[in-house]
Amino acid sequence: MSPPPATDTLDVRDKILATGQRIMGGKGFSAVGLNEVLSAAGVPKGSFYHYFGSKEAFGEALLEDYFSAYLADMDRIFSQPRKSRAQQLDAYFKAWMDNQSFEDCQGKCLAVKLGAEVADLSQSMRATLQRGTAGIIGRLAQVLDAGVQEGSLSFSGTPQAVAQSLYELWLGASLMVKIVRRRQPFDNALRTTHSLIRPAA
Repeated sequence: MSPPPATDTLDVRDKILATGQRIMGGKGFSAVGLNEVLSAAGVPKGSFYHYFGSKEAFGEALLEDYFSAYLADMDRIFSQPRKSRAQQLDAYFKAWMDNQSFEDCQGKCLAVKLGAEVADLSQSMRATLQRGTAGIIGRLAQVLDAGVQEGSLSFSGTPQAVAQSLYELWLGASLMVKIVRRRQPFDNALRTTHSLIRPAA
């Protein structure tokens, strides 16, 4: 019997990942069994190990897929024409507030949802989280530096240090939003962000 076409293989793998991201983004990694994911995806359990060697390997792939899409979305926001770097950053943080909801985030808040949980469960998943968040901070640093060069932004410290502080600020705000079940922590984070990265004089 001939193997399935490559496109079919990718479709099934992507379907499992998309379903896992949606369900685990809502319930967490440990609370969700593979049967729940595969049943929701409509994929036989026996097929899972054709694509992933274990639940941990699935978790790594899940995070890699999430960060790949996240970084691509950052690149899209930061390449918007006819917008200054300051305006692009505002658009990025607006998208953050829209996606990192305390309601059903449909898997868009996966790093926030799984970060603390899987970092303690799996060294390999923690490393995937570390690479992904480093990529986010790196892109923020590039945009901050470009904003200074074009004259739309001003801040104290290096772009890398400010980017690190901003990411940590918004990550913490996302956790607080889930605790208090309202958007106030995001409003606070936005005010702090504007105080850190001011329009150039």
